[in-house]
Amino acid sequence: MKTVNQFKKLMYVIFLPVGLLLFFLSSSAPALTEKVYSNGIFKIIGQVLSLITALLPFSLAEFTIIFLVLFILWNLIRIIIRMLKEKSRKWHIVLNFFINILAFASIIYFGFVILWGLNYNRLPFSSIANLDVRPTSVKELAEVCENIIGRANELRSKVSENKEGVMYLPNGIGDALKRAYKGYENAAKLYPELGGRYGRPKGVIFSKAMCYTGIEGVYFPFTAEANVNIAIPDSSIPSTTTHEMAHQRGFAREDEANYIAYLTCSMHPDVDFQYSGTLLALIHTMNTLYDYDREQYNRLRTKYSKGVIRDLSAIREFWKQYEGPVENVSSSINDAYLKANLQRDGIYSYGRMVDLLIAEYRTKVSRPQIQ
Repeated sequence: MKTVNQFKKLMYVIFLPVGLLLFFLSSSAPALTEKVYSNGIFKIIGQVLSLITALLPFSLAEFTIIFLVLFILWNLIRIIIRMLKEKSRKWHIVLNFFINILAFASIIYFGFVILWGLNYNRLPFSSIANLDVRPTSVKELAEVCENIIGRANELRSKVSENKEGVMYLPNGIGDALKRAYKGYENAAKLYPELGGRYGRPKGVIFSKAMCYTGIEGVYFPFTAEANVNIAIPDSSIPSTTTHEMAHQRGFAREDEANYIAYLTCSMHPDVDFQYSGTLLALIHTMNTLYDYDREQYNRLRTKYSKGVIRDLSAIREFWKQYEGPVENVSSSINDAYLKANLQRDGIYSYGRMVDLLIAEYRTKVSRPQIQ
């Protein structure tokens, strides 16, 4: 009977190659994936699942992950105890354990692919938004940086400060999470792919613990929830929230989710969102300029307003206290995850957001690329 049960469990492993095949086929036909899956199947699944889990006031994803971690640890302990008691059958116990793990992982991966994963292979957002993403000169990059600095300085003068002179959300983080949809409502008028009815983003209860992983937010495909680390500095809350909402709407690539976060924050009616999105764009563009032209970077850095400088320092100091082995391991896992889903630059694909910002800048100034 046990052999029959093991065979049945092995049958579940078929979900792994099926999931891999679907992912491979979708990667070879982005236009079809966009039409049939991202704007069809996923749109229905994502919205229905999101609205159901929205009925809960807390993040179901957070407690699901905690339960899974505890369940796996409990099973590991149970297996070790069994092996110590039944030494003659220890290899049978180990084999059965790995069959269970393989079957479970196969089902999880297949579910991930069907519920959300195929979005990695949809059309790039540059095609959807008709943005001309081309190679650029350092001179043009510096122009974009200067433009963003000007906007950041202007918006910074309009947001609230705490007693340390750092930007904060006077009505609290919960209020910001409730208001986040407004930017998407406006953006959807230009890009219908950003529209739809979804549950509002949720704050993670164990956000302090989450900080040690270096993660600001996470989208959980199995509950369709956009989860936000609410322990991070207030200046990052709006852009992080809209980033996870981009994932919720089927934009899986990190670089694109960053740009969509900036875009929807910029189109938000409230200045705190506008500033947060612009600050995100400032960080990414200036980091890129730093890599290519240190002199231009240093020149433009002097144009930051005192408020912007204080906010950036607060963000830097906040994350410095959480640096360590947990953050390094988390970063490595995240890097491997992104590469497994065909984001070949891994965690560094976040920097490609700059290409979209430059393309948007070209559109606004209506002039040809600088050579």
